[in-house]
Amino acid sequence: MRTVKGAARNQAKKRLFRKVKGFVGGRSRLLRTAKETLIRAGVYAFRDRRARKREFRKLWIIRLNAACRERGMRYSQFIAGLIKANIELDRKILSDMAINDVAGFDQVFAIVKELVDADEAAQRKVQADENAANKAVADQAAKDAKAASAHKTPVKA
Repeated sequence: MRTVKGAARNQAKKRLFRKVKGFVGGRSRLLRTAKETLIRAGVYAFRDRRARKREFRKLWIIRLNAACRERGMRYSQFIAGLIKANIELDRKILSDMAINDVAGFDQVFAIVKELVDADEAAQRKVQADENAANKAVADQAAKDAKAASAHKTPVKA
């Protein structure tokens, strides 16, 4: 006797129609349309699980930027300071702290600001030293050029 797929097919259809319950029109009643819709829904779900991660990261960055600017610092400076301070709190936690634990966020911010300010002061000092050295070299070159032009004898034609 040949085998038929009757019971298995009915089980599969029942399983599929349970998944598409609540879809509109033929998408919940017609087999082929329901299958196509379910596949497309799975693709959207896969894509949007990743998109959700991106969207939340953007939200945390916006919140952190606002909290940092309230305290007089840019977001990029704050993140650079966190790295220098070796503070390994992620953006999600920091964003939550900025909203729900302001005192804790202020402590972290104070540590970061101290490091960033010290680093900026060191950079300004290095820049000033470089400017002074460049000015001294330029002054010496100008003196040398002036001395060379004073010793030059005019050429008769």
